[in-house]
Amino acid sequence: MQIQGSGRLRITEVDGSLRLVRLAFAGTNDQPYKSIGRWLIDQGAVREGSWPTIRAWIAQNPERTQSLLWSNPRIVFFREEALPGDATAGPRGAQGVALTAGRSIAVDPQSIPYGTPVWLASNGPAVNLQRLVVAQDTGSAIVGAVRADYFVGSGPDAGQLAGRLKQPLALWALWPR
Repeated sequence: MQIQGSGRLRITEVDGSLRLVRLAFAGTNDQPYKSIGRWLIDQGAVREGSWPTIRAWIAQNPERTQSLLWSNPRIVFFREEALPGDATAGPRGAQGVALTAGRSIAVDPQSIPYGTPVWLASNGPAVNLQRLVVAQDTGSAIVGAVRADYFVGSGPDAGQLAGRLKQPLALWALWPR
């Protein structure tokens, strides 16, 4: 969640009952973000820094996990939010609304304002996208006019795709006349 900025946790209470909670971005320690994938590449531990590769490395090197985590000085803080009645609702983006899987992107709000409809085109090894999306979120690594993070959704399959999704894109912001 330090990378994603939000998520859900399944908490086991003292009485053994389970509770699902949403954790939302609340702030950072203002330190610069350093990619743990880049750290692994620089260490010669992996060839590419995708989330599946990072997870596999952690499984094989549990004794080095703390060194990996401490390589990124940026700490993200979270606040608990009530889950909406719709269990499929995505996390709340910086625009203040729930993100929609396959239709929401994170952008640099200095380049593309929140709420802007954007045509996204990206043909790459992970997925081919030609679709209308809405700019609804941001992130510290998203800087510039042609940079977006596509919200794939929640769950293990979405996590696997999102962890591999780094590919060229073209986008067109749709402005009213």
